[in-house]
This record gives sequence, structure tokens and C-alpha cells, in this order.
Amino acid sequence: MGEVKCEVKLENFVDRSNFEEGKLTEEKIRRDITTALVDTGSTLLVLPQEIVEKLGLRRLKKVVVTYADERKEERDVAGVVTLTIGDRSANLDCVVGPPLSEPLIGQIALEEMDLIVDCKDQQLKPRPESPRLPLLKCK
Repeated sequence: MGEVKCEVKLENFVDRSNFEEGKLTEEKIRRDITTALVDTGSTLLVLPQEIVEKLGLRRLKKVVVTYADERKEERDVAGVVTLTIGDRSANLDCVVGPPLSEPLIGQIALEEMDLIVDCKDQQLKPRPESPRLPLLKCK
């Protein structure tokens, strides 16, 4: 077993909207591609400060995060970012991590894109019940 990491594509959601409304050229959409660690112990997507700044994401609010060593720290939440893994995407807020921290894919992203962690093959996969599109519950 071991860590599951994957390539993620990130895009500023507001830039994409402005492009679709003809207010921005496609070349001006702020994007990034990076490798992120799948962290099922994390709730939100976590992006390091330099990626949040590169994408031009707005700071929306503050939260207190608890780290694996039980430390607590106040962090900003920014958004909206479009996260794409393979052929699935989600529009999400993210916790702004410290500079040079590792990007983390949390539970909300996994749930929204209906992806499961395959530890044996060290990858993310669509659930077998939803090979083509995410299958979400609405109860």
C-alpha cells in the first residue's frame, strides 16, 4: 500500500465564467496542473498559498483546521476553483495551505466526483456503479 497521488487540473471558476460571457479571452483563464495527495482524513481541498495566488482565487472566509498531529490553526478558505481529475470535475472552495505545502484532495471532492481510492493500484477510480458519470444521492 502507500500514498495515493494523482495529477489534478485546477482552473479559476470566475475566469471560466467570464470567458463564457465573452469578457475574457481563453488565454487569460488562470490554470495550474499539479500532483495532489488523496487524503480521506481531510474534508476540503487544500491548496498551497502560491497556487491559490497563481489562480487568483478570492479569500472567502476563515476556518480552524486540525492537523494530523492535533495542532489547530486558523486558515483562509478561497474559491471557487474547478478541480479536474481524469474526466470528472467539481467546483469547490479550498483551504489555503502554507507556502510549499502539499495539495490535498479531501472527502468533499471525492464525493462530488464519485471517486474511490484504490490503494492496491495507488489511484483514484470512478465507483463501479458509476463508470460514466458521478452517481449522487438525493434523499
